[in-house]
Amino acid sequence: MGALPIFFRLVGASVGGQARYPASALLLTLGQFLGSGIEVVAVWALFHRFGEVQGWGIGEVALFYGLVNCMFAIADALGRGFDVLGTEFLRTGAFDRLLLRPRPLALQLMGHDFRISRMGRLLQGVGVLVFATYQAHIAWTPATVAVALFALAGGIALFLGILVLQGTLAFWTVESLEIANVLTYGGVQAAQYPLALYANWFRRVLTFAVPLACVAYYPALAILGKTDPLGAPGWVGMVSPLAGFVFLAAAFGVWRLGLRRYASTGS
Repeated sequence: MGALPIFFRLVGASVGGQARYPASALLLTLGQFLGSGIEVVAVWALFHRFGEVQGWGIGEVALFYGLVNCMFAIADALGRGFDVLGTEFLRTGAFDRLLLRPRPLALQLMGHDFRISRMGRLLQGVGVLVFATYQAHIAWTPATVAVALFALAGGIALFLGILVLQGTLAFWTVESLEIANVLTYGGVQAAQYPLALYANWFRRVLTFAVPLACVAYYPALAILGKTDPLGAPGWVGMVSPLAGFVFLAAAFGVWRLGLRRYASTGS
């Protein structure tokens, strides 16, 4: 059996288990929708109070917000197994069971706990994108749709790479969650706003270290047809999401190093 059929069977089993308790799944999804909705209210309040911020309107920032939250929602659903690697697998010794199965380890973790509650954040992100379309008068041509889908794929890869790194940290310390949250939830917050609003050193971090700008800022400029105030050429947004895939490949390289360090519990 190929890798994808195995993955979909694991996802189906995970979703099926959650579907046994529909009320719980619905409430968790609603909680995700409302919880992240507070962030939308905060962004709206900022622009309602000050109007444009350095030439950026609420519709343009809504595009950033919608794209980033769609990326993170899907990556968070896929990467749950890496998120809980330290507490649910390494600390309990259950990781040995995964290693013994003749199945790709990464796919087992990605299909371990596919959380349908993340649909709440995804739906909210789509709703904000609809708002951005009308507020910023975005023309969704085949070219802009292609850029948005490429950015979405690159962003999913990037956030999944961050979750892989979080899981890798658990090979050294099972208390890695708070460290990784700086990159996951902190990264979501940072990528929701235009790169031009940040200090120079932080722009470099978001472009070259954790390339969130490459999957959100530059593609959004291409979609909006807006000139980059920082001077980047317009074609950058067409290719910059590739950085997300490069980041994911590098994260799996570090993951392999972590696996070499792992020592079985022997139980």
